[in-house]
Amino acid sequence: MDYSAFYNELKMLGVFCMGSASLVPEGMKLSVICRLEPGCLGPQGASKIDDFCQYIEQEMLALNTDYIALNVVPRNDKSLPEMQFNVMGKKMSRAQASQYLSRLEKSLDDFEASLEGKLETLIDKYMGY
Repeated sequence: MDYSAFYNELKMLGVFCMGSASLVPEGMKLSVICRLEPGCLGPQGASKIDDFCQYIEQEMLALNTDYIALNVVPRNDKSLPEMQFNVMGKKMSRAQASQYLSRLEKSLDDFEASLEGKLETLIDKYMGY
């Protein structure tokens, strides 16, 4: 899918002309759905993953930013990707999401590193390590 028209639409709305990611309207934030595998919680993960996702909900709010809205959910359907990116209801590939953030002078790699680090810490805490 060609996203150039989509980027132009966002530019016309002022998303890329503001000079600051803090001014991205709520509906134009990059929506990131992170689907967690039950196996990340060990052999009994399938019975724990729903509770874990509720347990970490407040902690994960810290990763919501002025330009990203994060939602962490169980990955109960293997046909769905582990990470899904959307803007204004339109699905994007990882490369497109990275390009979107780069236009806001932000890095998807940095966000993903923060997400992974936070998840590792919270999994260890939840499992009592």
